Amino acid sequence: MRDILVVKCGGNAAVRSQAICADVAAVHRGGRPVILAHGGSADIDGLAERLGVPSRRLVAPDGVSTRYTDERTLEVVQLALAGSAKPRLLAELRACGVDAVGLTGLDAGLLVAARKSAHRAVVDGRRVVVRDDHSGRITAVNGDLVSTLLASGLLPVVSPPAVAEDGRVVNTDADRAAAAVAGAVGADTLLLLTGARGVLADRHDERSVLPVCRVPRRGTPPVVTGGMGIKLVAAREALLSGVRRVLIADGRRPRPVQEALAGSCTEVLLEEE
Repeated sequence: MRDILVVKCGGNAAVRSQAICADVAAVHRGGRPVILAHGGSADIDGLAERLGVPSRRLVAPDGVSTRYTDERTLEVVQLALAGSAKPRLLAELRACGVDAVGLTGLDAGLLVAARKSAHRAVVDGRRVVVRDDHSGRITAVNGDLVSTLLASGLLPVVSPPAVAEDGRVVNTDADRAAAAVAGAVGADTLLLLTGARGVLADRHDERSVLPVCRVPRRGTPPVVTGGMGIKLVAAREALLSGVRRVLIADGRRPRPVQEALAGSCTEVLLEEE
């Protein structure tokens, strides 16, 4: 199966999920295989606040920020993604006449991750080691499952969490999950839709969007502020796994997928060795 498009719908509250689903549905109806991946940061934060669970971030020494996931937060993540974000996306796709199937990384071992025993983070200017974070790095994807759904004419909608090698649930970053799925199915294009016009040279100036952003094959991405660091890490992982093209674009636009594919985006490239 060729020319697969993986679209990651960002969890930022400003991202227009309904418009993304309408565009994804149009791509699907046009005959191009498409996978919709998603996170749900706004859903997670909102549910955590209602349940009285503090939301925290871990900032690595290189400046890349990820969600801190203790036991209570892991429960919130599962409830918010599988119980709120995913059903909403499935309903929006159904309203567009598309048969979609919702999957988390736990379904048939879709996402397998190595549990992180410790995280290095910077807290109040000090480097610390965090050992109670229930997250992991994806090591395997059941690409056959996703490919079978695509071959059956269905639209997979995928998200974290993942299953660890010990069989327990772990959180994993949704952008990196999308990248791993794209690599596993041999996708042509990975499109990461977010609450910004693309990668910005100046995070405070929306006009400073970069048409191209080159990332090193290892080490710190060139931009880490505004949550962009982890997206560039995911983009790098997708490119290294064989995905031909990775785009980061504005999920707030009226036609977010079509406009991104037409060039309103930042294309991520690997630096030459």
